[in-house]
Amino acid sequence: MVAHLSDRNPVIAADALIGEMVPPSMFDEVSFDSYIPDPNEPSQAAAVAAARDFVARASKIRAGGGKRGLFRKATTPQGIGLYLDGGFGVGKTHLLASIFHSMPGPRAFATFGEVTNLVGALGYTDSLERLSDRTVLCIDEFELDDPGDTMVVSRLLSELSARGVSIVATSNTLPGQLGEGRFAAQDFLREIQKLSSIFESVRVDGPDYRHRDLPPAPEPATEAELVAQAEATPGATLDSFDDLAAHLAKLHPSKYKSLVDGVTLVCISDVHPAEDQAVALRLVALADRLYDADIPVVTSGVKLDEIFTPEMVAGGYRKKYLRAISRLLALSRLAETAA
Repeated sequence: MVAHLSDRNPVIAADALIGEMVPPSMFDEVSFDSYIPDPNEPSQAAAVAAARDFVARASKIRAGGGKRGLFRKATTPQGIGLYLDGGFGVGKTHLLASIFHSMPGPRAFATFGEVTNLVGALGYTDSLERLSDRTVLCIDEFELDDPGDTMVVSRLLSELSARGVSIVATSNTLPGQLGEGRFAAQDFLREIQKLSSIFESVRVDGPDYRHRDLPPAPEPATEAELVAQAEATPGATLDSFDDLAAHLAKLHPSKYKSLVDGVTLVCISDVHPAEDQAVALRLVALADRLYDADIPVVTSGVKLDEIFTPEMVAGGYRKKYLRAISRLLALSRLAETAA
């Protein structure tokens, strides 16, 4: 009998949330050497050099420790910061994971959403204390579309930096809107005013590698094909779109990673455009977790590039929706290859 994501109710301990702050499995073996810069995009080679330099400088901060004078207590050197600004699929996460793997001591890697989920699950004070012993905090896809979340994370980063934790963050700029991307980077730096003096902003340009020479969104499966593939794949799950959306509403987003743990294929029937913004944002969070775990996705109903309404894609969460579409399409093509 095929399992259902809507039947899963994961329970996660605080230590497990911190322990899961590592790069997605697809980035387990990446390094600066395995990042191949596009020869037509000199910014990529410059970004690699900036990332290597960051590791060299950040590694010395905790290694040196605080200096103690005759009549004063030891002081903790402030962490440094690097901000990688660029479009979808240009290798920023590859560089971020390479920084994580190159840094000594305890480290932490999470998306912006995972950091906000951590604070929501553990509380601000507990999150701060648990992250303060890290040498570096790597934050993928820093987002400015939610002022409340941005202010909380900005305060967290300021206090962590004061405790000697170095920070690396990436952003996603919409393709073809590089001016907007640079403006977004400045918004980020203004938003975290206490950190702006230590952040180096580095641009990474190039086409989305997930869509290079690839066909458009694949045709959805029929209901019969979907059920047959789910039944033939060990570890697959099968849910209707509405049942899955309803179940996601009952779970804290910090549990989405555990929700798909061990799943080999996600099948979703009767997919239709998400009319509700809350539903759509939960789908974005789920798409991120599926992409991180490299889990193929097969659907019936509308094409995956139609899962968010045109009004939503044109709104304030545009970057999130386009990123989710890009990732879902990559996972659907992965399913085609596996089949």
